[in-house]
Amino acid sequence: MSREPQRWLAVAQILRARGNKGEVAAELLTDFPERLTQMREVFLGDSAGKEEPRRVSLKSFWMDRNHRGQGIFHFEGCSSISEAEKFRGLGVLLPFEQRVRLPAGQYFVSDLIGCSVFESRAEAPAVDSSPKISSCSPESAPALLGVVDGVQFTGEGGLGTPLLEVARSSGQLLVPLAEEICRCIDIVARRIDVVLPEGLRELNDGI
Repeated sequence: MSREPQRWLAVAQILRARGNKGEVAAELLTDFPERLTQMREVFLGDSAGKEEPRRVSLKSFWMDRNHRGQGIFHFEGCSSISEAEKFRGLGVLLPFEQRVRLPAGQYFVSDLIGCSVFESRAEAPAVDSSPKISSCSPESAPALLGVVDGVQFTGEGGLGTPLLEVARSSGQLLVPLAEEICRCIDIVARRIDVVLPEGLRELNDGI
């Protein structure tokens, strides 16, 4: 039986040497950089993934106070600018299994992209005098809207409700990632069930 290839999570991209003691500056690609201060080893690999990442011991890591979104890595055995320059352009990687576990209701963008989005009808008030419609009937079956191909973050600092970019044959549809709209998100099944509020399609058509 063939072994499944190791999957990697990129947490930073090395930009250049920094200082004269072998440190490197890196662009941070994780929302949880604080945990890197507790790590004693990481993996380095090229962004194209042509070679297997190699394990390196991490002497120290800290956030760069002068450059937002950047951090400083100091690897064991690297003590000069010339040695640090050899790391330029490499990605700082962690095994996929070490990915942070998010609280319920929060998702990684990479998990949302590629999910199929199905629209369900809004639940109408039950009327006893009318015949019941089976949940598996064509009238109530969810309809495929499209596939998530991106996520937009709104508001100052990205604190607003994110918008799912749903690619459709008729054009892109922006769907708020809100609990009252996205009723069910199944990352394993790669499926999102939504109930679109009235006027959302028209609002998108006017963008």
